[in-house]
Amino acid sequence: MPDFPWDTLTPFADVARAFPGGIVDLSVGTPVDPTPEVVRQALADAADSPGYPTTHGTPALRHAVVDWFARRRGVRGLDPAAVLPTVGSKELVAFLPSLLGLGAGDVVLHPSAAYPTYDVGARLAGATPEPTDDPVSRLTGRTDVRLVWLNSPGNPDGSVLGVDQLRAVVDTARASAQPVVVASDECYAELGWDEPWASSGVPSILDPRVTGGDLTGLLAVYSLSKQSNLAGYRAAFVAGDPALVAQLLEVRKHAGMIVPGPVQAAMTVALADDAHVAAQRAVYGRRRRVLRAAFESAGYVVDRSHAGLYLWVRPEAGDQDSWATVADLASVGILAAPGAFYGDPVHVRVALTAPDERIAEASARLSGA
Repeated sequence: MPDFPWDTLTPFADVARAFPGGIVDLSVGTPVDPTPEVVRQALADAADSPGYPTTHGTPALRHAVVDWFARRRGVRGLDPAAVLPTVGSKELVAFLPSLLGLGAGDVVLHPSAAYPTYDVGARLAGATPEPTDDPVSRLTGRTDVRLVWLNSPGNPDGSVLGVDQLRAVVDTARASAQPVVVASDECYAELGWDEPWASSGVPSILDPRVTGGDLTGLLAVYSLSKQSNLAGYRAAFVAGDPALVAQLLEVRKHAGMIVPGPVQAAMTVALADDAHVAAQRAVYGRRRRVLRAAFESAGYVVDRSHAGLYLWVRPEAGDQDSWATVADLASVGILAAPGAFYGDPVHVRVALTAPDERIAEASARLSGA
């Protein structure tokens, strides 16, 4: 297993913390805004919860997911039985290869610039992680690839896969001589900034334009952490191929991997309420505009970043190592995450998750620098 990367940021955090006015932490991307009152009330109303919750999720929750997919993602007719709540999305990412029975000799493809848990999950199962920016070519003619992870919008770089790109991966996976699961991590789907994604929405792997109406071998993973400020609730779900979801459910029943009952109730309400999502999106949009303008005026380039919760930043002059950029920013009290955490040696990831006052402070420091 690789070392846990965030521990290596500690010295830079210490430097940033010592700057007059303190640290502006834009590294981790944890939500800082209040959990919506309607969601907190649902959690409180369900607090008297003496019995075991259902692993499969309440019928109300699964129907809320189905309705959300139809309303927000253009995916209609999803079977409620093909929905499964998870304890946040990270545990599903980390354990999906194991839950699918992958092991030695099996390959898991994942994006080159990626959340490290795709790699870790493959290693936990004894499978081989393989980064790639071209899953279609890496799939073609092979029999060892058993799982393909897509991430759209991407963490860390904010890239988005269009319908044609998604369909090409699905078609290639289905043409393989061995069954291949395509799993799409779509946790930032409500945060499309650039066109066409801002207007038409970020497409899902379950979109009928991608699937042709057949969900075989496909899974979509989604989290309410970002859209609803529910990171502390560990509230997420996976949906798609009914046979695959049934397989995951069976193992999770045996393992006791269950979302608490009050959290399921809160998720049900959160998924049905679009108003708080729109309000939070507006907050992140405002912070994004401020930070992007500040970085660009200070001589940085923002690449991709078409959607999601981050800016993917590099110095305009040269290909400076990402750790050197982290050090530069720490010297003015700003903490960012090095691209080295995600397989990229040049960029740094800048989160939009700081209070407005700290975002303004970061902007002022970049202008001054």
